[in-house]
Amino acid sequence: MLRRLHHEQPENFAFTKKNLTWAKEQIKKYPEGREASAIIPLLWRAQEQEGWLTRPAIEYVSDLLNMAYIRALEVASFYFMFQLQPVGEVAHIQVCGTTS
Repeated sequence: MLRRLHHEQPENFAFTKKNLTWAKEQIKKYPEGREASAIIPLLWRAQEQEGWLTRPAIEYVSDLLNMAYIRALEVASFYFMFQLQPVGEVAHIQVCGTTS
C-alpha cells in the first residue's frame, strides 16, 4: 500500500526542550556512525509531540541523525504505526494484525 504525506503541512517542527534532551540520550545509545539506528524512537517521539508525523518533523529528525530525508521518509511510510495524516485527538486506537 502506497502511503503519502498529508497535502497540508505545518511550516516547521522542533522538539520541545525536554524531547530534544530525550532524543540526544537515545542517540548516545548507538555506536558512532550508527546514530541513524535511533530513527524509529525519534520519529515516534515526534509523532507523540505533534499528534501525527509531519514532513517538517521527518526532516528535523533526519537532520538530527545526519541522514538523508528520503531514508527517514522510507521508514516513516513503511511502518503503519506512523500516522502521516492528522488523526483524532480524543481517542486513537491501533490494532496490530501481524502477530499470530
